[in-house]
Amino acid sequence: GPPTPLPTAELIPHVTTFGRWLADDWGGAWRPEVVHGHYWIGGLAAAHAVRETDIPVVQTFHSLGVEQLRHLGGGYDGPGQRIPLERALTRAVDIAVAQSNDEVDELTRMGLQRSSVAMVPAGVDTEQFHPDGEAAPREQRARILSVGGLSPGHGQEDLIRAMRLVGDAELVIAGGPPLDQLVNHTEARRLRELAEQVGVADQVRLVGAVPHDQMATWYRSADVVACTPHYSSAGRVSLEAMACGVPVVGYAMGGLADAVVDEVTGRLVPPGDVRTLGVSLRRLLADNAGRFAYGHAAVDRVRSSYTWERTAGALERLYERVVSRRKPVEA
Repeated sequence: GPPTPLPTAELIPHVTTFGRWLADDWGGAWRPEVVHGHYWIGGLAAAHAVRETDIPVVQTFHSLGVEQLRHLGGGYDGPGQRIPLERALTRAVDIAVAQSNDEVDELTRMGLQRSSVAMVPAGVDTEQFHPDGEAAPREQRARILSVGGLSPGHGQEDLIRAMRLVGDAELVIAGGPPLDQLVNHTEARRLRELAEQVGVADQVRLVGAVPHDQMATWYRSADVVACTPHYSSAGRVSLEAMACGVPVVGYAMGGLADAVVDEVTGRLVPPGDVRTLGVSLRRLLADNAGRFAYGHAAVDRVRSSYTWERTAGALERLYERVVSRRKPVEA
């Protein structure tokens, strides 16, 4: 039949078939020197494809089921096979790429030697995300921007509760379905009801999904970007915001803890600590000079450590390393 999108759980029975197809495709005149698997499903297919070859495999998980289960608890909805399959995959690859120091620690707890884990953080397109350019329209009062899905794991509830401590500012939440579908969206309705209960309904604005090529204008319109996910491996939103010269207040975990330098490019607060979150936002919004300094430092940090060129260079060196390990030494 025609190609049909499948949920992740329904992909698992097809991984072996896809792996065999890749192996057959690579059995002709051309074969790769190294295979880079992405996400656990892609990694399983890659490992199966090279099973009878000497082709090395590099694996980036992007997220780990065991971490999601720990941080999301009852909100974790991954397939039951995911965690044991990820553990098996760590034993089948040559190098696992971690995108944060938290992920490095998790992979070593899963049994990988530290020498088999490479830390390569995600990058940012600094030609798209930069301080200069148009900004989305805004009100006179201060703006806090949150970007991400509307499900509980993204931590929007924490931000809404924290708004009681912030004062006269608006919280703009970008994410979820398109704006015209928000009215009947279950998660959007839940967040609006919470804002009513907390007494900040007039300060919370949901704008729905924003195309990625328009996100820079929204970052530039904000005084602060708040990042409060219960789990985040790469910290993409914080990096994009910093590239646009906007300070970040976020939870000290995952990629956020690496990207945001506390009291240099923003503020880090303990995950789930709503009071500290609210106080940190209020103080930063009241500190114009501090926000200016944090914003400049944030741009410098991204341009020095988180460009895609830097990420690509690190991966290229990693590929060369794993290929040289597998090549036979000539007499």
